[in-house]
Amino acid sequence: MLDVYRKAKREAGYNAAYFLRMVEEVGGLEAARRLLRAGSVSSGFSSLWEKGRLDLSAEAVMLQERFAGLFSDDELEIARSRLAEYGYQPPAQTS
Repeated sequence: MLDVYRKAKREAGYNAAYFLRMVEEVGGLEAARRLLRAGSVSSGFSSLWEKGRLDLSAEAVMLQERFAGLFSDDELEIARSRLAEYGYQPPAQTS
């Protein structure tokens, strides 16, 4: 999650200070889960959507093959649905 923070700052010019603070306080996995449990998308998600960079969202990172095993099927479905609602289709995963 720290890597995605740095990449968003470098590539999209988005400084996700709240996200960084959350990751530092509770760790990347719990931060991702908290963002999923929120009743609506975060301001960071909205900002990344506006910049056309939902690939840098926590939801998109969760769906990456290397991280998907850390999340329940329900959590992954929430991430997929949220991204689809905003018109983002994550790349197909290879097995």
